[in-house]
Amino acid sequence: MNSAMQCSWKAVILLALLSIAIQYTAIRTFTAKPFQMCPVTASNNLNCGMLWQDAVDSSFDQRICDDFLYFTSNVSRKTHVLILATTRSGSSFVGQLFNQHQDVFYLFEPLYHVQTTLLPRLSHSRTAGDTRVMLGASRDLLRSLYDCDLYFLESYIKPQPANHSTDKLFRRGASKALCSLPVCDAFSPGELNIDEGECVRRCGGLNMTLASDTCRERRHVAIKTVRIPEVSDLRALVEDPRLNLKVIQLVRDPRGILASRIETFRDTYRLWRIWKATGRRPYNLDLTQLTMVCEDFLGSVTTGLSRPPWLKGRYMLVRYEDLARNPLQKTKEIYEYLGLIMDKNVGDWIQNNTRGSNDLSAKHKYGTVRDSAANAESWRLKLSYDMVDYTQTVCQQVLQELGYKTVSSPEELKNLSLTLIEDKTFLPFL
Repeated sequence: MNSAMQCSWKAVILLALLSIAIQYTAIRTFTAKPFQMCPVTASNNLNCGMLWQDAVDSSFDQRICDDFLYFTSNVSRKTHVLILATTRSGSSFVGQLFNQHQDVFYLFEPLYHVQTTLLPRLSHSRTAGDTRVMLGASRDLLRSLYDCDLYFLESYIKPQPANHSTDKLFRRGASKALCSLPVCDAFSPGELNIDEGECVRRCGGLNMTLASDTCRERRHVAIKTVRIPEVSDLRALVEDPRLNLKVIQLVRDPRGILASRIETFRDTYRLWRIWKATGRRPYNLDLTQLTMVCEDFLGSVTTGLSRPPWLKGRYMLVRYEDLARNPLQKTKEIYEYLGLIMDKNVGDWIQNNTRGSNDLSAKHKYGTVRDSAANAESWRLKLSYDMVDYTQTVCQQVLQELGYKTVSSPEELKNLSLTLIEDKTFLPFL
């Protein structure tokens, strides 16, 4: 009696699994998604083992299980990387540390398209509603991109690509994979340093189908973004077992970020430049351009360094200044945290692109001087003491948390022999 009931219940469960498998395969027919489920057979049960075999055609069973094996092998071999940063924090440099790796498919700021489509007039001030809209759409897009589904990105590109081809992908030339074979045949395989502008000019329209295929062929996917405020906004992705996502949070001294933004975004930071030139703070200065950086940093770093269980093995904090002073060693530490091998291309790129001039006015695309605290702290020659003092007041807590020292006089500010970077170690959460 008990044996019959046990068999009956197992039969019901197996039939339910069969129904789920049939429905999922039907969905796949329309969505063409690579993720599949492989039903567990009952072939190891002597009494009920034939039920599944009788109910399921062997070719159907094989198709489902083949897809499942593809999914599991895809998960095990791919490590997804997200560089979480803010503008003018050195994120382009960190992105290149992955872009140069031959096994990494790298995308530069794909969430730019989400922002410009959903919130075309988004300023540095953002409402709670804006944030919810952006984050929801951004997480969906990131999940698709890590799955190498670049078609999903087309919904946000304007004008929308025709026949899966576009010349409007933001900073397409910043991705080496999108400027190389088979996506682009304009350059020979031996050309290692392809200029971003030359890529855009010579490669023509981007074939999104070829780009997706190339993504699937690479062992890892890395994405850089300055459009996610805090690491807690990524929790749904971090906890998704299909993604194997690891986050590198890049931080920089807020005083250095401010100085860089004033130079780079001249119109947006016009009032800050007036303050610097006149010594008087304009009454209508948009202080959120600074306070939001410190608030986001503090919230995100506090979460990361508190080591919640969901971030275990998934979070590493990197200070830009540490990377600037010792780029090769810090890069090795990053790759070790990710469990990846740093190939020769990455090391060569670091050697060739971190030998900037000690002249602070030198213009270099990635002008980080190796082992030079002076370069990492060059903002001290670009901001007035009043601006620095105000920044220190507004961002006091995050400066302390990240190990950045404050100055108390104009003389101390300009004395570059006195470093403002504490020798502080942030170990990855393993």
